Amino acid sequence: MDFGGINPVILIATLMASAVPILLAALGETVVERAGVLNLGVEGMMVIGALGGFIVAVQTGSPVLGFIGGALAGAVLSLIFAALTQVFLANQVATGLALTLFGLGVSSLGGQGYNGIKPPPTEQLLPDALADLPVVGPIFFGHDWVVYFSIAMTAVLWWVLKATRVGLIIRAVGESHEAAHALGYKVNRIRLMCIAFGGAMAGMGGAYVSLARVPQWVDGITAGAGWIALAIVVFASWRPWRVLIGAYLFGGITVLQLNLQVAGSVIPVEYLSMAPYLITILVLVIMSAGRKANGAPAALGQNFHASR
Repeated sequence: MDFGGINPVILIATLMASAVPILLAALGETVVERAGVLNLGVEGMMVIGALGGFIVAVQTGSPVLGFIGGALAGAVLSLIFAALTQVFLANQVATGLALTLFGLGVSSLGGQGYNGIKPPPTEQLLPDALADLPVVGPIFFGHDWVVYFSIAMTAVLWWVLKATRVGLIIRAVGESHEAAHALGYKVNRIRLMCIAFGGAMAGMGGAYVSLARVPQWVDGITAGAGWIALAIVVFASWRPWRVLIGAYLFGGITVLQLNLQVAGSVIPVEYLSMAPYLITILVLVIMSAGRKANGAPAALGQNFHASR
């Protein structure tokens, strides 16, 4: 049943795919910030991942290898940030912003010659017989493997951060790196691994944009998704399940405004285009209101050196 020319089943199914890039990037950044590192270079890592994944997929003919290539590209770029902030103790905010500018510039240069090329398709994971079921088929069974991977990663990271020794160590480093160091933990090594993981997740999110969501290569293809991912991490209070809700909220509003434009809504296009950003931030602010310091790790953004 359609409502104003919009099919709610297709809307829900589409928003789940639309939210994947932001969800993957935000989950990776959640782990990074839980370890006490503020990496504002998510947008740069995503766009590098989009280019890296696109090139690998086109050259090999395998979208799976494309996603792996995108993750590796994002991880490599994140290691530059890790070296500057964890070894040379550069300012994390300035370095993250520089990383985004660097990523956008390199992707613009490296992407020349790939415009207009179609990557190999990312196929639906489950059989058509399941995807064709009324209502539940498109929502639960009609997606590619990356959609299910993003949901699974949400559950895994929630469990790891909440109920495992690894999660406890990451949270301890993020709350007090001095205390964690006194207990014998290698703070910089732990943070470096978290930064690489966050870069890989952002790169994979970027690869999803160029391989599945668009799919093609154009300069600046991520269109600010990295900044939205950063905002969602903060307003979701660094909790994976709230990150999932925030990503789906943004994805849903984005898809809805596109459907309203197609349906010929009387609301001006400019208002519809900015609605996903305004409504998502407004709702997430309301969700996070009243929580103590938003749950931010105490050592977030603070560099550590063992000789101090």
